[in-house]
Amino acid sequence: MSALRSHDLFPIAVIGIITLIACIVLWQIVDMVLLGGSLAIVLMPLHHRLSLRVRPIFSASLITLCVFLALAVSACITVLILAANATTLTGMFASIGTWLEDPATNPLSYGIPFGKAKLFEILSQANDFFVNYEKTLTDKLSLYLFKTFVFFFSLSALLYHGDLLKKRFMSRMPQAICEWVTRLSAVTVDTLYAVYVVQVAIAVLTFFIALPVFMLLGYGNVLFYSFLAAFCELVPVLGSSSTFILIGAYALSLGDTRGVFILFIFGYLIVSCVPEIYIRPVLVGRRVKINAVIMFIGIIGGILTMGLAGFVLGPVMIVLLITSFRMYSSDRKERREAAGAACGRGERDGAP
Repeated sequence: MSALRSHDLFPIAVIGIITLIACIVLWQIVDMVLLGGSLAIVLMPLHHRLSLRVRPIFSASLITLCVFLALAVSACITVLILAANATTLTGMFASIGTWLEDPATNPLSYGIPFGKAKLFEILSQANDFFVNYEKTLTDKLSLYLFKTFVFFFSLSALLYHGDLLKKRFMSRMPQAICEWVTRLSAVTVDTLYAVYVVQVAIAVLTFFIALPVFMLLGYGNVLFYSFLAAFCELVPVLGSSSTFILIGAYALSLGDTRGVFILFIFGYLIVSCVPEIYIRPVLVGRRVKINAVIMFIGIIGGILTMGLAGFVLGPVMIVLLITSFRMYSSDRKERREAAGAACGRGERDGAP
């Protein structure tokens, strides 16, 4: 690769600093930009195929519309299911609240690492999310509408202008950086594709493997509980573990130690933890040829530190870091081998 000169690095550093400041200032909507942009990258091959038949702007608009309809239908189905089972959820939250209000209740004696005040706060947040979602949406309607607009605008804009932006970026970058960007682009696309596909696949898997757990539990509403686990698994910042913790708290409030055991062993450890700890990292890591343990750190660490944005950034940054190191090591090895070969030829040419 050609060496970088100082005047090549300066504008890159300025752009990087400005981008970092913009991310800090606009952090409330950065997650939507990242999700929209990453989804655009995943859907770019479809856009290219459609663009062969229709104008690119129509292709980008059609894909964005399809994504909007898919999300809207999914949201409507979720709301209808939650509304139809509102009585069940309300009863669960009421039972847990009554258990917490009992002066004789000591959560620490059950191994729960939170006091009553913290548990009441978590219970209130869960109630607002699953039962009083209409009020929650209304209170922050303007923010949610704006974030939705940012998501779909980012998706459509990057679908339509993505190739042009990449071409302009590459034309203004030094040759050394262009070579690295080209080589890293493929692994980034593979990572994003794997993240989205695996996320949906594990949510579907969670629904089916949760069915026998709730059948064994014996509380009824098997399909609803399995749907709730799958829905929470589909939302990166929740995970199916939140469903098993919620229903486990309900079983604990009823004094059902058998139910707590079933939900912890078969629900939390098998249905929730195994896909997160083993299946997801293995599937994503296998596609990009990175160790499953490292991918697990990237996925969970990203979500814990950056929330929804970390769902995309965590694994991508891990993959880019490791791939960059591999590329650097490979380039150094090639240069050493080339230098050794040149030295060998020089010795042969100079031999009598």
